[in-house]
Amino acid sequence: MDPVLAYVGDWLHLVIRWAHIVAAIAWVGASFYFIALDRSLRPPTDSSRGVGGEAWEIHGGGFYRIEKFRVAPATLPERLAWFKWEAYLTWLTGFALLVLLYYLGANTYLIDPLVRPLEAWQAIAASLAILAAGWVAYDQAARRFRDGRALVAVICVLIALAAWVSSQLFSPRAAYIQTGALIGTWMAANVFFVIIPGQRRLVAATAAGRTAEAIDGIRGKQRSVHNNYLTLPAVFAMISQHFPFTYGSDQRWLVLLALMACGALAQHALNVRHDGRSGATALAAAFGLLALVAVGLAPLQVAGGAMTAAEFPAVQAVITQRCVACHSVTPTFPGTTVAPKGVVFDTAQQMRAESRR
Repeated sequence: MDPVLAYVGDWLHLVIRWAHIVAAIAWVGASFYFIALDRSLRPPTDSSRGVGGEAWEIHGGGFYRIEKFRVAPATLPERLAWFKWEAYLTWLTGFALLVLLYYLGANTYLIDPLVRPLEAWQAIAASLAILAAGWVAYDQAARRFRDGRALVAVICVLIALAAWVSSQLFSPRAAYIQTGALIGTWMAANVFFVIIPGQRRLVAATAAGRTAEAIDGIRGKQRSVHNNYLTLPAVFAMISQHFPFTYGSDQRWLVLLALMACGALAQHALNVRHDGRSGATALAAAFGLLALVAVGLAPLQVAGGAMTAAEFPAVQAVITQRCVACHSVTPTFPGTTVAPKGVVFDTAQQMRAESRR
């Protein structure tokens, strides 16, 4: 690749990732706040106006009184704040990163011949198919299952299936990202296809003087709660690329599911605290599961002494063949302009210095 294009690509990566993180912070913050607010509502002092609950809050040196209507107010205010672009921008920038890194660099990041010797177009098509089919399956389940626990079980099965299929198709690192991208797609699609259209119908009915349909509020609340519980599992999948020890296991998809479950349990512990409960059981379960995963992934102690000088040339040959193309002061791998994390293996001394890592 031309060095100038590679340099431009690095800046593009930086700007898009920066925007992705900022948008995600705004989206996650709004989700956390509104779930906390909803769970903190108490019976109103005056229910004659259709108010279903109210909460008093203090922040930034001021007092706030928040009211939630059972369905809709009698008349709409002049200004109504909407929360949607945080979700849209998070998904758009996330998908742009998926394209920039994993689709354009499919042979490097998306495909592992030892897992499945796919052509680049096959891997990309499979990734897109998982995103599309996964959304359809989840959306249909959310619409059809009335029992909340049964729906949770179905969602868990769908995520497990996506994690397993991804682990059979893509590189270990990409399998985690693919599962996280699927969950992120569910969350953004919930906003785009369910929550916002329902809110538009509520607003339109109220503006026209009609009785708003309660189902739109109920369905929007359902998907909002789903998004809240899916947040921490998705965040783990997105940061997992920095922790290869999590996806280095032969049963990496089970590790992914376990760590995602830790996130969901931690989120539940946070949510029930807003109901006035301790959340200690869920939090203990999260830490217990995390401890089990940590023990299961602990490296085995291998007997043997330090590598001898006579043995080092064989190791050096492997590193030179497989690593130096990127990890060098002058990288030769297409699209790489700077050694990742500043680690270089140009000399034997540098190789030995990084041996513990």
